[in-house]
Amino acid sequence: MTFEQYDAETGKTMMPTSNNIEYLTLGLVSEAGEVAGKVKKIIRDKGGVITDADKLELLKEISDCCWYVSRLSTFLGSSTEKVCEINFLKLKSRAERGTISGSGDNR
Repeated sequence: MTFEQYDAETGKTMMPTSNNIEYLTLGLVSEAGEVAGKVKKIIRDKGGVITDADKLELLKEISDCCWYVSRLSTFLGSSTEKVCEINFLKLKSRAERGTISGSGDNR
């Protein structure tokens, strides 16, 4: 599946009332929190050992994050592919300039 196909398909699974920046942003943060919660419990309850079942559950939550990234990107008039390209170019530039570590958006 291409990013373009994914963006089109996610649009088919969206409730009409959810096409606003507030809903999409809060949904993305919520799903990212679910990923973090599962990792926390793996650390707390399993000493950090990740089973195949844990991996599958984490991937499901990450896929929910992908849905929100797709819908938020589309809402902003862009695409998931473009967002990934922007990220890649940003990180490539940081690596080339030796600023991959550190903090700040525009390093």
